[in-house]
Amino acid sequence: MVLCKHTTKKEGDLLATKQTLDKIRKSIEKHLGERIVLKANKGRKKIVVKHGVIENAYPNVFVVRIDGSNNNHTRVSYSYSDILTSTVKLQVYKSSTKTNVS
Repeated sequence: MVLCKHTTKKEGDLLATKQTLDKIRKSIEKHLGERIVLKANKGRKKIVVKHGVIENAYPNVFVVRIDGSNNNHTRVSYSYSDILTSTVKLQVYKSSTKTNVS
């Protein structure tokens, strides 16, 4: 499942509304603890692809725990507007089972 479906533009859509950002936040909250593939545009044609788990969702940002080697995990946070502007794209694994995010 792709979590970026809220970025489709229609005729007459000029600004992102608070409702749009709330829909994105709720969509991410549904998938807390699930494994994802994160694609982040770092600018100048640099796209980073990482695997991780959606760890937490706050009112303005969400946190992803990135898998690392030797149990070294890093955490990154992104705003919901990053999803809206397609700077960050998330895709949930099809056979995803919820992971303990503590």
